[in-house]
Amino acid sequence: MADNISQDLKSGALFYHRNPRPGKLEIQPTKPLGNQRDLALAYSPGVAAACLEIVADPAEAATVTARQNLVAVVSNGTAVLGLGNIGPLASKPVMEGKAVLFKKFAGIDVFDIEIAETDVDRLVDVVAALEPTFGGINLEDIKGPECFEVEERLKARMNIPVFHDDQHGTAIIVGAAVTNALELAGKKIGDVKIVASGAGAAALACLNLLVSLGAKRENIWVTDIEGVVYEGREVLMDRWKAVYAQKTDARTLDDVIGGADVFLGLSAGGVLKPEMVAKMADKPLILALANPVPEIMPEEAVAVRPDAMICTGRSDYPNQVNNVLCFPYIFRGALDVHASTINEAMKAAAVEAIAALARETPSEVVARAYGGEARTFGADSLIPSPFDPRLILRIAPAVAKAAMDTGVARKPIEDLEAYRESLGRFVFRSGFIMKPVVAQAKTAPKRVIYAEGEDERVLRAAQAVIEDGIAQPILIGRPAVVETRLKRFGLSIRPGKDFELINPEDDPRYRDYVATYLDVAGRKGITPDAAKTLVRTNTTVIAAIAVVRGDADAMLCGLEGRFQSRLKHIRDIIGLAPGVGEFSAMSLVISSKGHYFLADTHVRPDPSAEEIAEMTMLCAEHVARFGIEPHIALLSHSDFGSADTRSAIKMREALALLRDRAPHLEVDGEMQADTAISQEIRDRKLPSSRLKGEANVLIMPNLDAANIAFQFTKVLADALPVGPILLGPAKPAHVLTPTVTARGIVNMTAVAVVEAQAAQREQATG
Repeated sequence: MADNISQDLKSGALFYHRNPRPGKLEIQPTKPLGNQRDLALAYSPGVAAACLEIVADPAEAATVTARQNLVAVVSNGTAVLGLGNIGPLASKPVMEGKAVLFKKFAGIDVFDIEIAETDVDRLVDVVAALEPTFGGINLEDIKGPECFEVEERLKARMNIPVFHDDQHGTAIIVGAAVTNALELAGKKIGDVKIVASGAGAAALACLNLLVSLGAKRENIWVTDIEGVVYEGREVLMDRWKAVYAQKTDARTLDDVIGGADVFLGLSAGGVLKPEMVAKMADKPLILALANPVPEIMPEEAVAVRPDAMICTGRSDYPNQVNNVLCFPYIFRGALDVHASTINEAMKAAAVEAIAALARETPSEVVARAYGGEARTFGADSLIPSPFDPRLILRIAPAVAKAAMDTGVARKPIEDLEAYRESLGRFVFRSGFIMKPVVAQAKTAPKRVIYAEGEDERVLRAAQAVIEDGIAQPILIGRPAVVETRLKRFGLSIRPGKDFELINPEDDPRYRDYVATYLDVAGRKGITPDAAKTLVRTNTTVIAAIAVVRGDADAMLCGLEGRFQSRLKHIRDIIGLAPGVGEFSAMSLVISSKGHYFLADTHVRPDPSAEEIAEMTMLCAEHVARFGIEPHIALLSHSDFGSADTRSAIKMREALALLRDRAPHLEVDGEMQADTAISQEIRDRKLPSSRLKGEANVLIMPNLDAANIAFQFTKVLADALPVGPILLGPAKPAHVLTPTVTARGIVNMTAVAVVEAQAAQREQATG
């Protein structure tokens, strides 16, 4: 892994881990501690009541402590993915990362525990002694074959779920891929020949699960660094691997690959050769899961076998086998029924839930997240995207039900449908809200021009954009300044090679740009002399002209200067989209409580009811590009007619216009902010409200309210801002703010690219 990290990514990763405070986690109280009474309840003497409740009934620990939603991610650092035996201390950043995924995807709290112990007996004793603290144990990055022994013994000793994700997470996703691939190929799992390259923990767990799903041991052939696992072999053998030993004279992967229906690779890059793939059975499934270089690159496999179905561990190819597809949701289901273990039935239920989700008709929301393309079930869609919001809604209930059916659930769920509905609060509250947008941007990167190309933040963002394949950057800046700053900041990208650079002082298109400027803005007070000066000196003007002329697909500006002056240039040069009366701006804030789109945060000081309706429809259209169903609240100090001030009446009138013009929108108002966020409060005030659940699009009555709310949320909720997103220009253009970070520029680049893609599709369809 370390050998494949670029110097720029390494530098960025270290900065990310060190700033603004070390690490990726913190502990926060969930109850108020604002006065002496709160302290007396939280600690002495009140806490004694909770302690005695547990003494009387140990099961009450789940109701008076955080234990039932607390998982330990445990490692001794002996087999860290891609890094090997780096030890427990060096593995801590990985375990913190795992903890973040648990929290973001499934709302599960985690303590990461790194143990300086390699002796199996002592390691098992240490982990088993942690049982009073945790509701579950996730073993991570423990080398094989010791990991088998550790998990086996802990499951026998502990009365809470113990799950080695390296083994079973991969196995469950592989099981889903195999299930669907065989369905497409018209084959039965009991009949297929399976050949594995690699015999570590993950590979053997995959094979064991496939056997539990119906595969025959006699049809499974295993190879490792010593060749075929055969009866009588003594080198690099253990009791878990020996289960798959075959009575054979074959000694190499090439010897056994012929006629294989499934290749399972969890070994090393390049071990599966094209000539081997050619010998496989019809419609073979190739699981080339070595990272970052698969056992065979997909294009090499398809070149010799166009009928092959291929999965990798990489995000830049279809069918990514990523453990985040399942482990948060398996634990979610297990914890919610207070399961004593995670058994084979629960794993099988997860397999079927994942496989079934891939076969579902893509929801409109998910399809929109990927540019409107329906990712239908097929060879390139055997398993869902790791960021499909429906994963938690399918896997957790399936696991919980399997736990109940097999008798390991100590607190069965009475109403599974109500449970599914309760899980909906995690959908799109992952903190990975930008992922679908970035993924869509990568499918067809567009040319994005940055007006402030000399700024350090733009240069760092351009590096990230190029590395991630999000866009083709065009920077406006003086070559000598840009070159000097690239070297100063240690960035490897170079103009002319990695990105286009427009020199405002000497560009061969100068006369053409002046002519274009006069053509589009000549009747807006721009004289020929002024045009000549601005095209030399104003980078926002240059960027906007580049977009109008088709030299760029989208533009970002605003890192310096005033928002309104930048907006005026965009209005004069690019103009408004057909049917739009005025620009508006929507800002996204992503916090631990969820994500919220606020409008209008930067443009319209006091919009009329007509303008409120227009911006609401524009917001809804743009929110859909994030793959999110908009739930819109028109905010006011008034709650459903409780006041008749001018702003309250305006919001009421806007609602009437929206009901007429966009009856499909889930929108209601006027309402107070807490009413918009809380279904419970809304039910008390207006049970018949059309808005259901938590509002995620908040339309404010004026610029003051919107901007104050946006800035306040950023600071007090420590939220990540995205935007402002300019709504209404004829071509993608955004005015950022001087406080934007390089990370914010990358996010807005992805937004701009997806807009440009949508514009291109609309133009192609007329």
